Amino acid sequence: MSTTNLNGLTIPQTQKAWVIVKMGKPREALVFDQNAPVPSLSEGEVLIKVQAAAFNPVGYKLMGLMPNFLMKRPHVAEHDFTGVIADANGTGLTPGEAVWGFIPVGLKIKTKQGSLAQYARVPTSHIVPRSPFLKPTEAAGLGLAGMTAYEALVYIGKLEPGQNLFVNGGSTAVGTVAIQIAKAIGAKVTVSGSGKREDFLRGFGVDGFVDYTKEPLHVQLERAPPPVKFHLIFDAVGDANVPFYTHSAAYMQPNGLYLTVAPVPAGWTNLPSVLNLLRLTFEVNRPLWLGGTPRRWQKLPVMTVTKEKLQGLARFVDEGQLKPVVDSVFEFDDVLAAYDRIMSQRALGKVVVRVDPEAE
Repeated sequence: MSTTNLNGLTIPQTQKAWVIVKMGKPREALVFDQNAPVPSLSEGEVLIKVQAAAFNPVGYKLMGLMPNFLMKRPHVAEHDFTGVIADANGTGLTPGEAVWGFIPVGLKIKTKQGSLAQYARVPTSHIVPRSPFLKPTEAAGLGLAGMTAYEALVYIGKLEPGQNLFVNGGSTAVGTVAIQIAKAIGAKVTVSGSGKREDFLRGFGVDGFVDYTKEPLHVQLERAPPPVKFHLIFDAVGDANVPFYTHSAAYMQPNGLYLTVAPVPAGWTNLPSVLNLLRLTFEVNRPLWLGGTPRRWQKLPVMTVTKEKLQGLARFVDEGQLKPVVDSVFEFDDVLAAYDRIMSQRALGKVVVRVDPEAE
């Protein structure tokens, strides 16, 4: 059975969805449910007919690290999406309108909604109109990576024109967005990356490049610090690079900020990774009089999504200053292969799934 809204869009009662049923790697934890219910709506929510979804590392990391009782599984996988409004639910929006947005972790736990489904219920505060010059497969991955970079540079880092920024992990999804936002603001940007990706990163107009495969970052930057020390270091990798922080006085302004996405261990059984995270925790809390680092360190807080923030990010997109980078596009049946791609650590840009086979 199905229903048809006033705009002529047919809404079925069941749908196809990739559902996380337990903790583990994607091939162990995911089930392809071909008869999942299409969600009903609460006040202030709309129903999105998903055209494309995109992956973020947080998706498979939480899948493999967090137990069911904390994540309240089962729930639909992933966060980023683009699509059209199937049911405006009295919000004043228009059925058929193209939008993009994302479903944060906390909201997904609460509603059991994710982006790897044909339909998703989403608060209107979590979507913005999609620019007509963006294909669905391009717009799909703007949400989480874009909001992470926007929150880091604009809301917390308060980056200003002429300031000097270092982005660790320039070729990550968050890193490529951060570079473009910073250049749009008018900052000078130095990035880290592997040598084979230097040309790709310089294509964004970066002012400096450091190849982390040659020597540790802190060694290279101590030996050749920038003429103007960095006002902000943004670690888009979150790999608990302890020396990079503890040596930062050599290349960061006295009032500068070392800002990082949440450091996550490679796994709770990976002893070196866990010990490295514990060491970082010790170093960022060590007082100066006991040899602590004389620079501020801050982890990005749990993101608070507001319409204002999403619209601010969307302006960079709509004005042509921020262009999504897509690594690869997989069909809806090939979600497990898409996870293999993002987990390979070789993806250059977003890994996207075409949920609607007719989406560009």
